This record gives sequence, C-alpha cells and structure tokens, in this order.
Amino acid sequence: MDLSKKTTSTLESLPFYNLIGGPLNACIRAQAEAAQTTVNFIKEVGLEEEKDGVIEAIYVHFTFVQNGRKVTISVPLLTIVPIPYIAINSIDIKFKATVSGVETDSFSSNYSNEYNENYNYSRNYKSRNKRKTTSLQTSFSSKHDSKCTQDSSFSVESTIDVEVHAGQESMPAGMAKVLEMLGAAMDLVSPDGELSVNDTTFYVESGKRARVIAQYKTPKGLYDSEGIKCKGATGKPNAMDKTMEFELEAKSEPYEISCGDVQKVLVKVTEVAAPTAKATSSSATTA
Repeated sequence: MDLSKKTTSTLESLPFYNLIGGPLNACIRAQAEAAQTTVNFIKEVGLEEEKDGVIEAIYVHFTFVQNGRKVTISVPLLTIVPIPYIAINSIDIKFKATVSGVETDSFSSNYSNEYNENYNYSRNYKSRNKRKTTSLQTSFSSKHDSKCTQDSSFSVESTIDVEVHAGQESMPAGMAKVLEMLGAAMDLVSPDGELSVNDTTFYVESGKRARVIAQYKTPKGLYDSEGIKCKGATGKPNAMDKTMEFELEAKSEPYEISCGDVQKVLVKVTEVAAPTAKATSSSATTA
C-alpha cells in the first residue's frame, strides 16, 4: 500500500461523528437547559400557588398621588421584570486534522562463498642422492546473506475549535400575548377601596321597591361583597358578579350603604304617584 492510500485510510478512521456531533449535542442540551431555566424563573418569580392549589400571578401594589389624590396601582410582577430568554444564535465548528507518515525501506545483501578442499599429492623419488617432493592444495569459500527491512509509522493530530454565540432572544408570541393581557389588567384604586352603587336616587310607585346594586373594590383591585351593609335592609349577595343587592322601599330619609368604616354611600328612594289613565291617553294623543 502506497503512502497516499495509507493517509486516506488513516483519515477515514477518524471518529467524525463524535468530533462534530459531540459539540452540536452539547449545544442542544444547553439550549434545553436555558429554556427550563426560563420556565423556572416564571414559576418562582411571577406566579404563586394558593392554598386551594390555584396558581395566580403575583402583583405589586404601591400608592402614589394622581390628580391631587392618592391611588393604589396593582401591577403584575412579570410585566416589570425582564424575563431571561437566552438562546444560541450561531455555532461555528472548525476542524483540522494533520496526518504525519514516515515510511522507510532498507535492503542489504551480503554474498560470500567458501569452498575448502585440500589435495595433497606427494611424490618422492631419489636421483643421485636427491629427493623431490611435490604437494598441491586447493581452497574455495562461498557464503550468501540477505537482509531486508521495511518500517512505516503514521501519527494523526486533530484539533477542533467550537465558537458558540448566544444572546437575549425575542419573546415568544404566546408569552407576549400573556404580558399584554397582564398589562391591560393594571388598575388604579383608592387606598381605602371603592364602594359604588348603580344609582343614588330612585323613584318608585307606592307599594314598590327600588333595586339597589352595590359593589366594593378592595385596595388590591379585587371585588368583595361580603362587607357591604345597608342600615334598615338586608342584602342578597350575587356570587357571580361579586355584588350585594338590596330591595329598598321609599322613605323620607336616605339609606346608608357602607363597607367598613370609611366607604359610605347615601341612596335616596322617593315615592311618586302612578300615572293616571287620562294622563296616559293624553300623552298618546300628543305623540
């Protein structure tokens, strides 16, 4: 296998799924935790659970002067505190892999041949007192050594840079609608509460009664009819409208409708004569 194929094979073995997918999964989990943090903030700061298990918005009540008189305003807490909406805007992942490869081929060959053979031939003869000796020796050597070495090594160095950009995200449409409704629920009330009736002057015929409806708003802006009273008459509470209804007959002195020691309203019920048949006919002719 040549060097280029080995390099390609080494790159293909890199765990790209973990290298790239890991940071992306971490960003997704971080986004989910940020959303859960927002939910916890709304529950802990802007909402409270009553004894009956009903969850209600927390209101801030404070008093100020308006047009020369003191008034109390009730504001939902969620409308005056910033709600954290942190979101990841962009993710930049930069990946770099460096493959270093070293391949070494070495080959060595030694050849030697050795052959040994001794041949001795001796011949002796004498001639006139002379002695002659003949000797022959042959030597040959042969030897063969072969060595081949091949070394290859590869190293991979990978680096990954992750840049995450996050910031305050725009408010979701549902939460914006809720805050709009809470903002419209802001109300100005007298610090002592407000007692109101449907009218302060009634005219009734003989034997008939005037139907007076009284309503009281507490300094916190809640309607409460339990404390509404009228001297000389018994009221009938209306649980649906949070009002107290009185049936009052005509008399010379006004009725006093109150709620507590501060809020009082005087209601006058006057008796009038019933229209006669002649007056009715005359009115019809004129018309």
